[in-house]
Amino acid sequence: MSKKELIEKINKDLQNNTTQEVIEYFLKNFKNVALSSSLAAEDQVLTDVILKQDKNATIFTLDTGRLHPETYNVMDETNLKYGVKIDVFFPNNEKVQELYQTQGVNGHYESIDNRKNCCGIRKIEPLKRALKGLDVWITGLRAAQSVTRVDMPLVEWDESFNVIKVNPLINWNEKDVWDYIKENRVPYNKLHDQGFPSIGCAPCTRAIKEGEDIRAGRWWWENPEHKECGLHKK
Repeated sequence: MSKKELIEKINKDLQNNTTQEVIEYFLKNFKNVALSSSLAAEDQVLTDVILKQDKNATIFTLDTGRLHPETYNVMDETNLKYGVKIDVFFPNNEKVQELYQTQGVNGHYESIDNRKNCCGIRKIEPLKRALKGLDVWITGLRAAQSVTRVDMPLVEWDESFNVIKVNPLINWNEKDVWDYIKENRVPYNKLHDQGFPSIGCAPCTRAIKEGEDIRAGRWWWENPEHKECGLHKK
């Protein structure tokens, strides 16, 4: 069976399953499975779902070196609540130093190329290390988050990282996410209470205004179709 045929079969088999059932399927049928967590609301939901099924499941996050203090707080709260230590991947220090020398501290504001270069060093390279050897990559993506995500399926083959990518919350809406967090008392980033529906690096994230798209606070100086860092491609 080809990769394409396998993905099509899994999507068909799981199309009517709950998020919990989707997670259970991959934890039981694949050896090397991990959730990549930005510690945002969606990833906190999945952390709760996964750890309730397997206390030893792999969950990792990328520390870009420019995260909000609130993000570190929720990481600590999560570790304490579930009795785990989320794996943390950092960027290569030499590459960060080179980045500073070539485009300064905030050169990412100057052009899309500069911003993508920053994301490449602080996010993409560490993610490649984190995904190395994995069979399945679980993400907290939702279709409603962005125009770049509306067509994402539940399960797909990610050519960039050579891994099966699973989006268990792809059809959830924002209310679904917050209902789960409240009902299960899941730790969450307090920036969400301050108008931050989407949270990334501190210099590239702001609160949104009423009526704005939920991703409007990410790289707000760019057009919507550019608003991905390269972790998740169309």
